[in-house]
Amino acid sequence: MMSKQAFLCSLGSLYLSLLFVFLLMDVYARPANNSALREKPADSKDENEILPPDHLNGVKMEMDGHLNKEFHQEVFLGKDMEEFEEDSEPRKNRKKLMVIFSKVDINNDKKIGAKEMQRWIMEKTDEHFQEAVEENKMHFRAVDPDGDGHVSWDEYKIKFLASKGFNEKEIAEKIKNNEELKIDEETQEVLDNLKDRWYQADNPPPDLLLNEEEFLSFLHPEHSRGMLKFMVKEIIRDLDQDGDKKLTLSEFISLPVGTVENQQAQDIDDDWVKDRRKEFEEVIDANHDGIVTMEELEEYMDPMNEYNALNEAKQMIAVADENQNHHLELEEILKYSEYFTGSKLMDYARNVHEEF
Repeated sequence: MMSKQAFLCSLGSLYLSLLFVFLLMDVYARPANNSALREKPADSKDENEILPPDHLNGVKMEMDGHLNKEFHQEVFLGKDMEEFEEDSEPRKNRKKLMVIFSKVDINNDKKIGAKEMQRWIMEKTDEHFQEAVEENKMHFRAVDPDGDGHVSWDEYKIKFLASKGFNEKEIAEKIKNNEELKIDEETQEVLDNLKDRWYQADNPPPDLLLNEEEFLSFLHPEHSRGMLKFMVKEIIRDLDQDGDKKLTLSEFISLPVGTVENQQAQDIDDDWVKDRRKEFEEVIDANHDGIVTMEELEEYMDPMNEYNALNEAKQMIAVADENQNHHLELEEILKYSEYFTGSKLMDYARNVHEEF
């Protein structure tokens, strides 16, 4: 009679043999069109260079219609945002906040008013813009292989598919010979959407060739008024349920947020709806008629809108203005540091006095 140990060894050998057979079957059964054009998985850095980012710095709403949760920190901290981390040293973060406070407080009266905060928000937003312009120069060179100062749709398409793991030389050859590309449905859908944006970024007369400035509009639509309009159309198209090209509150808060499986997820969903309701009623719906038009959404989306910057400044002050004087003192900013920086600064009061 076989021992238990021998039986387990035999069972393990059988399992490994079967696994090897299944792996061979998978290799030989795989469709030829998938393996012929696919290479190693795309490097995320390469893909990020040519794929328009989902997250637009300094913009209140993302291209997919979600609110930018980091907007307050982006327009208050600017380039310093990455330095404020949860595990960073509280004392150093306090000193950084004190430096920022002194820069915002241009009249040196030890408090920040709405106009001062508005000026700072516009300055930080412009900082994001300049950063995007510099990055765009590098990204443009990556997709302009012949260096002629223009990128054709086919050149971009080849680089994009290469970033997705397709064989760049084979893709280029097939496009040159007008041969059919064997592309999966998901990738094809992304390409179709990108081509729509490519057309929009292509200034008249349309030639499907983008120069560096047009390519910037393609990657960062917040830099172009025309592309802002296109982004607004896309958002309304996704949210508008009755086809009237306007948004009601119910349409705006109905964007899918995932399946609620437990109470914690329910709380997250409730907070999400609460945030969107507040933004709709208090900010986007400028005339408070319960309807958001394309014009209202476009003004809301425009990061260089000075009225929006002033409104945002007042909102940011209201969050931490404990003494209700419509200004922010250093102690208030430190107490509500998580709102402004995303990190928690402990023992703020004691340390403020130590610093002074």
